[in-house]
Amino acid sequence: MTLTRRTFAAGTGAALAALATASPARADRVLRVGYQKYGTMLLLKARGGLDAAVRPLGFRVEWREFPGGPQLLESLNAKAVDIGVVGETPPIFAQAAGAPLVYLAHEPPAPKSEAIVVQKDSPIRTVAELKGKTVALNKGSNVHYLLVRALEAAGVAYADIQTVFLAPADGRAAFDGGSVDAWVIWDPFLAAVEVSSGARVLQDATGLAANHQFYVGERSFVDAQPQAIDAVLAAIAAVDRETNGVTEAAARELSPAVGMPVPILAKALARQSWGVTPLGPEVIAGQQRIADTFLRLGLVPRPIRVADAVRQARA
Repeated sequence: MTLTRRTFAAGTGAALAALATASPARADRVLRVGYQKYGTMLLLKARGGLDAAVRPLGFRVEWREFPGGPQLLESLNAKAVDIGVVGETPPIFAQAAGAPLVYLAHEPPAPKSEAIVVQKDSPIRTVAELKGKTVALNKGSNVHYLLVRALEAAGVAYADIQTVFLAPADGRAAFDGGSVDAWVIWDPFLAAVEVSSGARVLQDATGLAANHQFYVGERSFVDAQPQAIDAVLAAIAAVDRETNGVTEAAARELSPAVGMPVPILAKALARQSWGVTPLGPEVIAGQQRIADTFLRLGLVPRPIRVADAVRQARA
């Protein structure tokens, strides 16, 4: 039961129902799911429906939280994670490093969910004024490509800024402490710094980067357990349908688990996209552009072909 584009478009309730009525199985295998503090995967964890979806296949779920996509994919490369969710750029770095990742599906673009921010009283008003300044970001994360594209559009060479590579928590500390001039960050950390400190968005990804969420799997697990992968994607699709248009309620639901106030989560969820879909030619081409850009800048060690890492639909 491999999920095709038609299956996604028509809804995947039937897929979940079929699994739920399958013969009971001992849940003696572990499905290790990597997640971050954003996106549908976090809602799936909070609602607890994934265990029920994979139990008929003999799996129980272990959830593993990561501060960013690069860290999640390091774990996947070590075969400590079977499936997870990341932004656009981490899979590029991971594939170039030889990680056995497979793209499974993606969410629609969400360009306002990532941005370059400065302090509310900063004299910096344009991306061009970042020349010679210090910018914090999580290396290899989705915002890395946003920074590259924003600098290109402003006519600033990537080498003309000083990058400081920090995970989100450390980036926020550096930003609040004034040791960096700008911070490139994604939701919900973006919403948090906007709401709590009044940080000003210098540039979001609109017109520069799609900012897709990608669901990825470890290749040997994907090849060996296609039904488990389909069950996870079906559960994600169900959460997408349930949440689209009711993000305020979802924010109230998530707040205790995430440890963030409802207004921050509501702001972040309102600019998220919903509707998990298999990768098509346009999305694959977009990822290839990112890969080629980073190769040109010398940020990845070798050329890659993104299409080689995309899961192929089965009959």
